Amino acid sequence: MDRRTLLQVAATAGVAPATMAGPADAAPPTALPPTPLSTVPLRLPATEFTYEAVVELEPMVPLGKSPLGERRIIPITGGVFQGPRIRGTVLAGGADRQLTRSDGVVLLNALYELKTDDGAIITVNNRALIDAPPGQVAYAYSVLDFTAPEGPHAWLNRGIFVGTVHGLPPERHAVLIRVYRVV
Repeated sequence: MDRRTLLQVAATAGVAPATMAGPADAAPPTALPPTPLSTVPLRLPATEFTYEAVVELEPMVPLGKSPLGERRIIPITGGVFQGPRIRGTVLAGGADRQLTRSDGVVLLNALYELKTDDGAIITVNNRALIDAPPGQVAYAYSVLDFTAPEGPHAWLNRGIFVGTVHGLPPERHAVLIRVYRVV
């Protein structure tokens, strides 16, 4: 039996022969013994609907080309949102900053505020990736971070949220955003 086979047998048995293992041969320490994958339960993420928003927009303002791609900004002028636990208006003053990469993928970073019906102000940072190759269904998904005040809407601070982005007819100057909490 060669040295490598002996070390593999010893490691499998949970024994490291002191006479055989040198610094180069020593296995890194582990906190727990290896667990067979079959004993780890598979838990797929699920989502629950959080809210739907119609976000009203101003016309796009080009910001010029950069080494990363074509930049533009789209001011947010208002809107409404509603879900099972939350509803209110989208405040004017936010903006959707966009970068169109050379491969056609559009990266969005929208920063804006929501005002709930009970007066709470919630900051939203919505980062999306949109890929719409010709002849294919567009891929338009986002990850949202919320900063909500303590109180009835603090649950938004303690979750992972994902969303979809849908353009509405051009004369509407708005987008439809659907938000889901990962559970």
